[in-house]
Amino acid sequence: MSKKSEVRVGLVQMICNESPAVNLERSIEKIRSAAASGAQVICLQEVFNTQYPCQAEEHSRFELAEPIPGPTTAALQKIAKELSVVIVVPLFEKRTHGLYHNSAVILDADGSIAGLYRKMHIPDDPLYLEKFYFTPGDLGFLAFPTKYAKVGVCICWDQWYPEAARLTAMQGAELLFYPTAIGWIPGERETYGASQYSAWQTMMRSHAIANGLFVGAPNRVGVEGEIQFWGGSFLADPYGNVLHQAVHEAEENVVVNCDLSLINTARTHWPFFRDRRVDAFADLQKRWIDPA
Repeated sequence: MSKKSEVRVGLVQMICNESPAVNLERSIEKIRSAAASGAQVICLQEVFNTQYPCQAEEHSRFELAEPIPGPTTAALQKIAKELSVVIVVPLFEKRTHGLYHNSAVILDADGSIAGLYRKMHIPDDPLYLEKFYFTPGDLGFLAFPTKYAKVGVCICWDQWYPEAARLTAMQGAELLFYPTAIGWIPGERETYGASQYSAWQTMMRSHAIANGLFVGAPNRVGVEGEIQFWGGSFLADPYGNVLHQAVHEAEENVVVNCDLSLINTARTHWPFFRDRRVDAFADLQKRWIDPA
């Protein structure tokens, strides 16, 4: 467990425009606001400094990518150090020509790089054409010690895979973040909107319960192209209780206290890690189990 029992966590829910420089500056303003409200660990939304690039297959959009470390990382390292906050920075990463990832770099409160995660599960759905842009991550599921807590990160589509949350928890994560870009595509909100959002949130709340940790999901908001991003950023405790849920239609900083001692309480009263039948899980490495 971390040295400090209580950590104040911030999630930034923001509208993005076409200018990465403007998005960066506005994000810095929101980081400062969250820190002024006491946030010590702050997570930005998926590919936070660009509009979501994957609604169409356009080679020109690879120009939005940048290396890690790079100019955006450097700018936010200064802010992390100045404010003594941990910042989770999701970026469109350029690793080399023709090799790109959907990534998140974790900046510690002294401005150093605490770690890097690359999105493992890459979707290919209408208006979410990520396989054109992103190579699946090759670093595995990780958690990184920081000044305030051990931080794990998965990204968006990773939300739907319990194995990802479990393996991140098994690395010692106390705070598990899912920076996200998800919303309603044309014609779906009226019929499916409430159930889609509920499924999204319920899935991550279940990860909090099953793994006995805090889960936070910052999501973008506003209309970009054909997608209406649904916001609704939230943070759940190890019992799955939603500590705060942001609005669906506007920008909002979510800043809440997380009592890390609840991790011990939840795991000793609901000892799921103790009772796991690890000897019986080999088939999880198969794509499917065909009938004998």
